[in-house]
Amino acid sequence: MKAPVRILYISSEIVPYVPTTPTAIVGRYMPQAAQEAGMEIRSFMPKYGIINERRNQLHEVIRLSGMNIVVNDLDRPLVIKVASIAQARMQVYFIENEDYFKRKFLFRDEQDKFFADNDERAVLFARGTLETVKKLRWQPTIVHCNGWLAGLVPMYLKKTFKSDPIFTDCKVITSLYGDDSKERFSSTFVKKTLIAGLKPTDADLLNTPTGINLAKLAVKYSDGVIVASKQVSKEVLDFAAKSKIPTLTCTDIAEGNTAAYTSRYIKFYGKFLKE
Repeated sequence: MKAPVRILYISSEIVPYVPTTPTAIVGRYMPQAAQEAGMEIRSFMPKYGIINERRNQLHEVIRLSGMNIVVNDLDRPLVIKVASIAQARMQVYFIENEDYFKRKFLFRDEQDKFFADNDERAVLFARGTLETVKKLRWQPTIVHCNGWLAGLVPMYLKKTFKSDPIFTDCKVITSLYGDDSKERFSSTFVKKTLIAGLKPTDADLLNTPTGINLAKLAVKYSDGVIVASKQVSKEVLDFAAKSKIPTLTCTDIAEGNTAAYTSRYIKFYGKFLKE
């Protein structure tokens, strides 16, 4: 019997839990389309403070909670919650940590200033999600990273988690949006990313810690790239072209016309599936 195709979605945003953006639309409708195409899916996002737990019926998954992730030399406890999107018949898992995600804003404060600890938030989200999937004992065929907050996931999968049986054979696809291109992260970003299996040279693109270089880092360790927005910088597109990995060109993303991109994405997945 042929093993099922399993797609792990790691998204920085998913509607209806956060305001509508192209990233959040893909985070919502792409897993549903994959599931309707006969694939198994798991979907993860941060549990931001703007998410109303009662209205969205979130509840803690006790068996998955209780981990600590060390970020910048401090233990950060994780609580894992889950909710269902009834009309899609799918669940969403939430990575919760009060230090990084309790605030009532996603990536910028009330003055529209990029959070100084967004680099640490990206480290916690990437590592916390992968450790939670290990606890689930659910082996993905493809990991689809959706949004810049998941930008470290490809490096961790190809370096730290490459020998873990849960992730050994998975392929990594990154969707690029370019929404963080003008941002700059902490000067100590590289140091904060380092865990077992990683050397500073593995993340050396982040020696200049810009959104563009985070996107390049994601591309460097991905098996395929989806250009999900016309905002993606030419510098990142050129970097992807030089990497010579499969790249899907841009399709406009609109909530009312999901078939326009979901069908292309599912066909693109086929490039990474064993016969």
